[in-house]
Amino acid sequence: MISLISVMFTAVISQNIVLSQYQGICPFLGVSKKMSSAAGMGFAVIFVMAVASVFCWLVYNFVLLPLNLDYLYTMAFILVIASLVQMLEMAIKRFSPTLYSALGVYLPLITTNCAILGTANSAIVFSSYDFVYTFCVSVATGVGFLLAICLLAGVRLKTDRADIPQCFKGFPITLVTAAIMALAFAGFSGILAG
Repeated sequence: MISLISVMFTAVISQNIVLSQYQGICPFLGVSKKMSSAAGMGFAVIFVMAVASVFCWLVYNFVLLPLNLDYLYTMAFILVIASLVQMLEMAIKRFSPTLYSALGVYLPLITTNCAILGTANSAIVFSSYDFVYTFCVSVATGVGFLLAICLLAGVRLKTDRADIPQCFKGFPITLVTAAIMALAFAGFSGILAG
């Protein structure tokens, strides 16, 4: 149990998918202008990441490995992720049109979000986690994405109203903010070691 908590803490904070592994940068920077759209994207990523990892684990362990087709894992994972994102997009469009328009082009981009595929690859293929670990690490990684994007959205709200030099306004101050956040999150590395 301690090992699982340690792995989950690491996935959320010290090995944050965006701020440490630099995956999922496009929606991280693109959707973090407003807190509502950032939170919506964060929850969508948590959902897709958790469900995709579960289905990818099942496909990998019960289809690809028994048939000795494990070399096709990337293609299989992309098909699973694309299918899930299409279903999520239809559900959000149906039940929350305002969130659907706020997310815009970034919602279909979850399909190509390397954070989703990277988490599935890391947990299933490279770390060989069992089903429970894969699910927990995927949820924790999604929570880390949500935390990072909401923190950036909060800071961006402040920097939009702050008196900063003209050359830093807009995207440059966002990149500086993301870099400082990455440094802060890196400070938690090794907290559970030893």
